[in-house]
Amino acid sequence: MYYRLLVLPLLFAFTAFGADWPEFRGPLGNGIAETSGLPLTWSETENIRWKTAIPHQGWSTPVVMDGQVWLTTATADGTGYYAICVDAETGEIIYNERLFHCDHPEPLGNDMNTYASPSPVIEPGRVYVHFGSYGTACIDTATRKTLWERTDLSCRHYRGPGSSPILFENLLILTFDGVDVQYMAALDKTSGKTVWKTDRSTEWHDLDENGRPQREGDFRKAFSTPLVVDAPDGRQLLTLGSSAAFAYDPRTGEEIWKTHNDAYTPAARPVFGDGVAFITTGRGKPELWAVRVDGRGDVTDTHVVWKLNGPAVPQDPSPVLVDGLLYMVNGHGAATCVEAATGKKVWSELAGGNYEASPIYAEGRIYFFSVQGKTTVVRAGREFEVLAKNRLDDGFMASPAVAGNAFFLRTKTHLYRVEAARTPR
Repeated sequence: MYYRLLVLPLLFAFTAFGADWPEFRGPLGNGIAETSGLPLTWSETENIRWKTAIPHQGWSTPVVMDGQVWLTTATADGTGYYAICVDAETGEIIYNERLFHCDHPEPLGNDMNTYASPSPVIEPGRVYVHFGSYGTACIDTATRKTLWERTDLSCRHYRGPGSSPILFENLLILTFDGVDVQYMAALDKTSGKTVWKTDRSTEWHDLDENGRPQREGDFRKAFSTPLVVDAPDGRQLLTLGSSAAFAYDPRTGEEIWKTHNDAYTPAARPVFGDGVAFITTGRGKPELWAVRVDGRGDVTDTHVVWKLNGPAVPQDPSPVLVDGLLYMVNGHGAATCVEAATGKKVWSELAGGNYEASPIYAEGRIYFFSVQGKTTVVRAGREFEVLAKNRLDDGFMASPAVAGNAFFLRTKTHLYRVEAARTPR
């Protein structure tokens, strides 16, 4: 299958912990759940194992491992930052602690983001929670004790943090794309100490004669989460910044290649297959690019295989790649399928509603989760076929998680375990 061409350590993690959802977009970071028995239909009264109210506010995806569900939340005014652990079997909150405090957080300015949008990342025995410049912490999942924390990684997020942390070997890799500074940092996951830090080499073209940016605010920000892939010449860390995309050596932070574009504030996570990275450019001029990863330096004019532009391209939800087809949904509900090899559109249909959460693939189905709380399930393939439409009381801003035969769905107010009813023996 097209999506199997990924990083070997991540593939091993998926095999060893296939019933878990350890990070944003799942075991391989690509929105694919290799599982069986997930429900096709649900509602507030059908196939709900439990429903738990989550205090405060956060759009972070839940992560699931060893019977625990971890997520983050923050006060609406951004003064308090919390980690929450929920028992996966019962839905009981077993840990709810404030980890960080900020007296004067920068206002978000809109309701599209929160102060707790980066998703945690979990491994056996440890979970890592990240609130951008407001704080990063490592927590022992057995004792729920904080093992280390960092509050000195600065960045002016402007509208709140959004990029989720990832694990690679002994590193916790963080992304800081702010109004003032743009950089990547890798911490030793055991101690929290900085191993490497790399500034973006983006060439800005909006400076006045005094070297000051003429476009303030969102134009230098990004919310995307990086992805480690197995490229022909070794591992690469694919990451999107404002007006540019980069590949770094994940062990050292050394820049390998980059592209430049005319958009800003990308949020989707890259996907990868067959030696090609699929990246979305963001706002202003949203495009989907297919980029070969065997280049060096600026590869904008040499390694871009194809580009897709127009209203079908998502600005926030990440695409999902299955069997040579890319599936995506934009913010206004246009669901689209294109050929990964050519960028040729296969189908495009209205799913209805608005979308911020990223879709997932499981058992031959694509699940789209809307801001209004509706989930549209379509059959994966070259023909658009709706299999089900489901609805919960509140809407989805967080992307879904899967563990075993259950969905863990976070709405704006609650966390659900959605699972087909067990048949009595």
